[in-house]
Amino acid sequence: MAVTEQVNRPAPFVEKLGTNLAENVLAQQGVPIVSTGIAGISQQTGESADAFKARQDAARAFTTRQQSLSGLAPQVAGQDALQTQAQNLATQGVGSFAPFLQKAQTAATDAGTALGGVGLGATAFQQDVQDFMSPYQSQVIDASLAEFDRNTQIQQQGIRDQQAALGALGSGRAGVQLAEFGTGAARERALLQAGLLQQGFGQAAGARQQDIANRGALASQQQGLGAFQSGLGMQQQAATGTDISRLGQLGALNQAQTQAGLDATREATRQAAFQPQEQLDRYANQVTGIMGGYPGQTVSTNVPNPTPLQTALGVGTTLAGIYGAVNNPNSLSLNLGPK
Repeated sequence: MAVTEQVNRPAPFVEKLGTNLAENVLAQQGVPIVSTGIAGISQQTGESADAFKARQDAARAFTTRQQSLSGLAPQVAGQDALQTQAQNLATQGVGSFAPFLQKAQTAATDAGTALGGVGLGATAFQQDVQDFMSPYQSQVIDASLAEFDRNTQIQQQGIRDQQAALGALGSGRAGVQLAEFGTGAARERALLQAGLLQQGFGQAAGARQQDIANRGALASQQQGLGAFQSGLGMQQQAATGTDISRLGQLGALNQAQTQAGLDATREATRQAAFQPQEQLDRYANQVTGIMGGYPGQTVSTNVPNPTPLQTALGVGTTLAGIYGAVNNPNSLSLNLGPK
């Protein structure tokens, strides 16, 4: 009975493409992947010379691909001149409030020190009027009374001179007149002294009331100064918070700009490092598509049955071999070793 063999093979040119693809895949498996040029390659401990050379060759190829792909490498646009100017202005504005607040704080501190030196305790409001009396009041009173006494003596002498002219000096009526004059003079002297004392007391009482009013006004000013200082603190906190927020926003923009540059560098390095694999993948996809468009061909081979003559010749040859081996044992070598 005839034997038929069937082989399903692609078109010859498709088969050649598949063979080439397989060879490239196998060849690519032995190439190390590097992401730096030859300057960044150094032999590691335990690394063989062949492996080190393979990495050096791969690094040279990487540099070549990187140069070839420079026109396709991702780029990051730098900041526009207006953006740079805006950022500089924003940065200059940070903390600009500080000198003005510092001056205001210094002025408020100086005013508080001046107010604090006045003394606004309860004892100050309870000071006696005597503390506000003029230190020269006693001298004024003594001088006034001395002048009053001098005038009184002059008047008394005038009365005596009149009595002497009338010839009544030493009489009873003259004594009564002088006594009455002395009593009136003493009363007026006492009134004068009391008036001077009352005037000094009134002036002291007025000074004390004015002092109380002044201290009250100072207390109000001190309270207002405290509120002003508190307002300065709140303004400083608010300005500081604004500066922190502004700096955070500027930092985020700069960080995004820097990260974009790092991403572009990383993408360019990835393109140069994996270009062979990506090209092989595209090649494989193209070959696969071609194979799908050109299905395999079936080749049939018929093997006929042997004829009686071929069978007889085969049997005769076999018998002749056996007969020769029996009659000539030395011609059959079984390789049994030395005899």
